[in-house]
Amino acid sequence: MTATIAQPTPKAKPSKLSFLRNIGIIAHIDAGKTTVSERVLFYTGRKHKIGEVHEGEATMDHLAEERERGITITSAATTCEWGKYTINIIDTPGHVDFTAEVERSLRVLDGAVGVFDGVAGVEAQSETVWRQADKYHVPRIAFVNKLDRTGANFRYCVESMANRLGVHPVPINLPIGAEAEYVGNIDLISMKARIFGEGSDETKFVEKDIPEDMLEEAEAARHEMLEAACMIDDNLLERFLEDENQITEKELIEALRKGTIEQKLLVVMCGAALKNKGVQALLDGICSFLPSPLDLPPATGHDRDDEPTERECSVDAPFSALAFKTVYDPNGDLTFMRVYSGSIDAGEQAANTRSRKKERLGRIYRMHAATREPVEKASAGDIIACMGLKDVRTGDTLADPNDPITLESVDFPDTVISMSIEPHSKGDRDKLVQVLSVLAKEDPTFQAFTDDQTNETIIAGMGELHLEVLRHRIIRDFKVAAECGKPRVAYRQTLAKERQVDVTHKKQTGGHGQFARCKVVFKPNPENQEIEFLTEIKGGAIPREYIPSVEKGIRELAIRGGVYPFPFVGFSASLVDGKHHDVDSSDMAFQEAGRLSFREGTKENFVFLEPMMKIEVLVPEENLGDVIGDLNSRRASIGEIADRLNVKVITGSVPIAEMFNYSSKLRGMTQGRGTYSMEPSGYQPVPNSVSAEIVEEQEKLKKEKAGKK
Repeated sequence: MTATIAQPTPKAKPSKLSFLRNIGIIAHIDAGKTTVSERVLFYTGRKHKIGEVHEGEATMDHLAEERERGITITSAATTCEWGKYTINIIDTPGHVDFTAEVERSLRVLDGAVGVFDGVAGVEAQSETVWRQADKYHVPRIAFVNKLDRTGANFRYCVESMANRLGVHPVPINLPIGAEAEYVGNIDLISMKARIFGEGSDETKFVEKDIPEDMLEEAEAARHEMLEAACMIDDNLLERFLEDENQITEKELIEALRKGTIEQKLLVVMCGAALKNKGVQALLDGICSFLPSPLDLPPATGHDRDDEPTERECSVDAPFSALAFKTVYDPNGDLTFMRVYSGSIDAGEQAANTRSRKKERLGRIYRMHAATREPVEKASAGDIIACMGLKDVRTGDTLADPNDPITLESVDFPDTVISMSIEPHSKGDRDKLVQVLSVLAKEDPTFQAFTDDQTNETIIAGMGELHLEVLRHRIIRDFKVAAECGKPRVAYRQTLAKERQVDVTHKKQTGGHGQFARCKVVFKPNPENQEIEFLTEIKGGAIPREYIPSVEKGIRELAIRGGVYPFPFVGFSASLVDGKHHDVDSSDMAFQEAGRLSFREGTKENFVFLEPMMKIEVLVPEENLGDVIGDLNSRRASIGEIADRLNVKVITGSVPIAEMFNYSSKLRGMTQGRGTYSMEPSGYQPVPNSVSAEIVEEQEKLKKEKAGKK
């Protein structure tokens, strides 16, 4: 029997929600996200020893693979207290290969801290995660980290935010000193200096007057901050014009908070997390400027009649929660959820609006990275995990069975790279099937399928590192004995030109035969990567019930790829005429006619498309020529070469097919000083020479398969 959704207890009053912050830490790889998270856990008392990423001791990087590589691979959640505030934190990966972790985290967060390297400023992946946050309308503040490093430049970082992210950055800190001499910050709101690490305890700070030699600079920066705040609040503007000194700290914070939540400005703070500088102020900033669940619009979705509806973030509203992540556990998968409304007790049931089945939330946990802390109830605003849900996927909504809502799901990018995996024995093959199912459930950007031509098992993902991590998990963690092939590019196909085909599927086998005739116009549509099916049938030439059968046949073959096993995208198919037979026509016949029309429409009428990557390469000036020459040999299109302090920054686009093992080549050319990052940037037609190579390779695979038979 379905239990009633739990009624709020005195501890779950809506007013508590105003002191709740659900935030994420987002940034480019190596900007210091996990170090910031570790310092936050230390200063909030969540842990008593600071864990260092470079020593493999970070709490938030709890997977063996993360500790070995010193990078974040999966998003990790934790909860901590700062004064009267409760902060739920999700630390996300910075590497583009694990962008799904950022995507699903941002979908359920109320705010985010963007961490920026004090030397590099805004980097390529910084822009990617920023766009992801824009997509879900997540308010942000910025933390310029690593100001103790050689070459750190706070002003440059702030300018790069304005130029590359298109935001209005408003610093509320100024650093005191630079690089090795960086000792503290000026708080432009209180107009006091915070000096870090005086005395024997580097985790402490003392508050002092602003140094005389920085007073003029601080006053000018405060004036700019006040101007930005007054653009948000008209009442402040009038008083600012009269006498800016009469504006109180509280009023200033409220105006900056309003501007942050409305995303009209970006509050910028600074520090050096590794050296324990600026973290306490960052915690204050998270609580002061980022929104509570009550500050944001109600969650939107559709009711059981598919009508738009909303849910207020209140424990008094019907229960609703979005599943945003699944983690395999041999005792029952762990499903992470954000509760948007209502509350539910452990042991109660909720409806999965996708499967239309009820799920029992047997055990509810509050997560601290890999540690589970049982709780009896989940309420509006909570980020929790449940164990043992039977059929819940990423993006599913769990809701009150009596008043269901389907919340907006999560979008994930398509895979761009694949490789074959061959188990050693039949026992390993059976085990591999189960493991691939587990990984696909955990990671929406991972795919596994069987190649129709070679009968090989293929795994696909977002990049070389993504596949390498997956391979390690399959072989090492799940103990499947298997061999992996070389990485392959996830090519696609589209039509080369418009073509009209008129096909007839006719088969007589005694009794009822099969008959279907279709006239279809295929057109390339380079502006859209989707497949569009249109019908212009008039006069009942094809009965209405058979038209979806034609579409199904076309789409089925388009996904499989026709002659070569790469899916077709970016075209329209218009069914303009046809014929049917009163006895011999059927759903099956018109599906086959659809497939036949697609074969004829794409016969020698296709173009291969390859995934392109936006690339940013940082190199010493003396290696610039070698690196550009190598990129040109990889068919790269160089967009810009810019200066960034003591390095050159090359930006452009390049086919992913040409970038396998690039990291080792770049290290060799630059004596280990060059770095690069990539992100997907769409598909482009391949040159004729590459197209010929693809055809040759595919024909070779066909012959190998025929030989095995």
